[in-house]
Amino acid sequence: MTSRQTPFVIAVDGPSGSGKSSVSRAVATRVGAGYLDTGAMYRALTWWCREQRLDMDDPEAVAGAAVELPLEMGVDPQAPFVRVGGTDVDTQIRSSEISGLVSRVATVPAVRTELQRRQRELIATIAADRGSCVAEGRDITTVVAPEAPVRVLLTASEEARLRRRSLEVHGAADGAAIEATRDQVLRRDRDDSTVSQFTVAADGVAVVDTSELDFEESVEAVMAVVDAARVG
Repeated sequence: MTSRQTPFVIAVDGPSGSGKSSVSRAVATRVGAGYLDTGAMYRALTWWCREQRLDMDDPEAVAGAAVELPLEMGVDPQAPFVRVGGTDVDTQIRSSEISGLVSRVATVPAVRTELQRRQRELIATIAADRGSCVAEGRDITTVVAPEAPVRVLLTASEEARLRRRSLEVHGAADGAAIEATRDQVLRRDRDDSTVSQFTVAADGVAVVDTSELDFEESVEAVMAVVDAARVG
């Protein structure tokens, strides 16, 4: 386990269906780290805006909601949670409705500035408290934690990503399930790529392609990057 005297940050980015959430949680468990799902923060804000009946096409209103968002993030990788105003919203923020709306919130520049500020504070607090933090999202390696000792871009082919997400959302990966998932996954990646870079690795970021890897192999591939950095 990483020493508590030397906070250690592992930053993981990747597109939808690359495996970044499940792999990040597993890596955090392996190294005894706290875990931060930054994508859930954007989803939580989207849920909050809907609950407050805000116009999500009004960037000033959405940015104001980001500042006021009463958010609590659970950082145990084996039992993470998201609460807004004391309400557990884990299930609600993973709904197809929120998935379809989140890019309208996440692409507002002022929203990203505010949530990135919160993310930096959370990462620092988690790493200080637990000795290390695994933070995953879309711009962690480049904007939120560009100085992290470990920076990894998880990627996978479009076919692999759609198959995984359709299994997660629909419980099947046949042609109909994949087509039902295609627009949601590819549109979100396309929209979010206008404000963050998560398809091509920045300098110094290790790339792990999970297209042909199962879950355990994906975890081992990221752990190899982590172990190399800790030895170095």
